Amino acid sequence: MKKDSLPLGVAIGIVAPMIGIVLFYFWKASSSAFIDFLDVVIHTNTLLTPVISFALLLNAAAFTLALNTKKDKTAKGIFFVTLILAIPAIVYKLFF
Repeated sequence: MKKDSLPLGVAIGIVAPMIGIVLFYFWKASSSAFIDFLDVVIHTNTLLTPVISFALLLNAAAFTLALNTKKDKTAKGIFFVTLILAIPAIVYKLFF
């Protein structure tokens, strides 16, 4: 990461969880179609939490890397997207 900017952090914060979901799919359910995997995740509360946790784990790694390389604006963008993704997931898990 050479550039330090909020938009870069937001982009990383959006892309990293997507990569995390794909990695989780290959780790746990590669024998089924990806769209079927997403359908099961969306409709099964017990699977939603580990998938979101795994996806946000990549954001945590990116956030840590940004902080360790003194990219504070990028880290703020990653953190912002992480909150935007985590808060609805927690609310959904607790109340639905």
